[in-house]
Amino acid sequence: MAAVKRLTQRDIAQLAGVSQATVSLVLNGTPLSRSRIPTDTRERVEKVIRDTGYVADPVARKMVKGLNRILGVFTYEPAFPSGQADFFTPFLFGIEEAAQTLGYDLLLLTGAGKQRKIFGDNVRLRLADGCVILGRKFDNTELARLVAGDFPFVAVGRRDDAGGPVPYVGGDYAPATSALVERAKSFGHRRIAYVGLNEGAESTVDRWYGFSRSVGEAELVTSIFEVGRPPNETLDILLSAGATCVFVTELADAIAIEHAARERGLSIPDDLSIVVLGNHIRAEEPGRRFTSFAIPREAMARAATEMLVRRVEHDAPVEQLLLHCEPLEGDTLGAPSSKTKKTK
Repeated sequence: MAAVKRLTQRDIAQLAGVSQATVSLVLNGTPLSRSRIPTDTRERVEKVIRDTGYVADPVARKMVKGLNRILGVFTYEPAFPSGQADFFTPFLFGIEEAAQTLGYDLLLLTGAGKQRKIFGDNVRLRLADGCVILGRKFDNTELARLVAGDFPFVAVGRRDDAGGPVPYVGGDYAPATSALVERAKSFGHRRIAYVGLNEGAESTVDRWYGFSRSVGEAELVTSIFEVGRPPNETLDILLSAGATCVFVTELADAIAIEHAARERGLSIPDDLSIVVLGNHIRAEEPGRRFTSFAIPREAMARAATEMLVRRVEHDAPVEQLLLHCEPLEGDTLGAPSSKTKKTK
């Protein structure tokens, strides 16, 4: 793949029809020096900067005024509401731990306006030396602008190319999912089902890929490609299809299905085994340990922060790293009962 040309101050100057010195004053000058630039000229330069997503060359910043020793953290979803806390908190712990070890402070960037945007009217990326980006799903347009620019960043979670390779640290979900399918087949399950999305975010695609490639000699009796469906409706579909084991992408859905089954007098895992593709909400639900795999969130965040610092301090090339997801045995996967086998 051909290298993407990096924007320079000279490029900005040509686009704005001004001198490179004028661009430098707009970007780095004191309020007094900036005041010598006509308002319409300054606004024209600032518009080009916003439109192109240009950020200052980190090497030049080191030469001119050194590092701020501040790392930005941007999240596409709110990081602190209770509904999100279990998702983001381990990431924030890992980032904080690595930043403290490496001698950096953290700046939480929330974006401007109701829709979170990295490139808004009030871009504050330049306050930080680089940025770790978190989110279940990224804005691909913004990601492409980051890839084309000079600002160091690292994504947490695997990301597809966006006009060029994206630096990231993610969980290796496809083989972790495949291992769970093989585990279920080793218990004798031959009629399996899937509940959850199969497209969209890269992590979702990876789970579906790992699942579908490992079904093999087993039969996929039904797929429900949605999340949050009323659990009794989901359970009816699973039982009608004769599924003995269901793979669920969201722990919240698995908890609801398990509760609905218990209310009907069904036994988990004898009447229906439930496997969760990653512990999305809590590591354990009181009274029930779901068979799953552990998402190494803290380790991912630490590695992403360390990778970012390598990019900031040494202009390191793009790295892409996937971390192993350890299996969690749990108590929701077992051999189908003889009664279940006979009635399916």
